Parts: sequence; C-alpha cells; structure tokens
Amino acid sequence: MLFREANLSDIPALFEVRYAVTENVLRNRALVTTENTADYLTRRGKGWLCEMQGQVVGFAIADSHDHSIWALFVRPECVGYGIGRQLHHLMLAWYFAQTSETVSLSTAPSTRAEEFYRRQGWQETGRTSSGEVRFEMTQEQWKEGFNDV
Repeated sequence: MLFREANLSDIPALFEVRYAVTENVLRNRALVTTENTADYLTRRGKGWLCEMQGQVVGFAIADSHDHSIWALFVRPECVGYGIGRQLHHLMLAWYFAQTSETVSLSTAPSTRAEEFYRRQGWQETGRTSSGEVRFEMTQEQWKEGFNDV
C-alpha cells in the first residue's frame, strides 16, 4: 500500500472511490464537482490517498477553513486493511499542525463510518438537520492518544 498526498490529477480516481461506496452513498452527484474537489485539495485543505497495485482505493480530505472533515472513503472491497485508519491519521496530523481549532464531521447513523469514528475517539455532539450524527475532536483529544498508528 502506498499513502501519499492527493493532487488535482487524482480527482477522477477519487470520484471512482466515492461512487463505489455502499454506505453514505452520494445520491446527487452534482453536489460534488471537480471544481469543489479541487478547491478542497488546494485552497481549503489537503487530501491523501491510498494506492494498491496502482489503483486508488481510499482517500481523505480535511477542510481547514470550515474546520471539518470533508471526506474519508475506502472502496468496500478494501475495508479492513487499515486504510481508513492510516488516512485518518495523516489527515488529522496535518490538520492539527495547521490549527488548534476543534474539527468536526457528520455521517449517517448506524453505519460502519459511525462506528469507525467512535473507535477513533470522536465525540458525538448531536445530529444535523438531515439526521446525520455530528462528531467533534479537539486537539487535546488527538494528542492524548488517538494519533497513534
């Protein structure tokens, strides 16, 4: 497995991963465009990906402007190899090197993603207006032990 920063030329492969997931499915593909993905990779934040045998199998993007996690997805057939955990680590290490602001994310309830974030030490703070579970992590929580890989 190769983990590296994502760049603009990776966007089509990131979309392939995003469209392959079976939970937190993107119902309206018009909501995630090449342009806004490029903005998250270059201006708003940074992204990382994992390649196996030359194929992108997972990616993560942190948004340092809105202090949130914009994306963390792994191809379903690659779940269980530690890819999400390593991407999570890379993303949060970078994020907390940029700022001490609490970071947030939301995900659909009763999913593997919800369980994953709980195992990584995220704290539930309620629900979004659309019913997703909202989580937060502070820099202190990150430093206290959820940054070991």
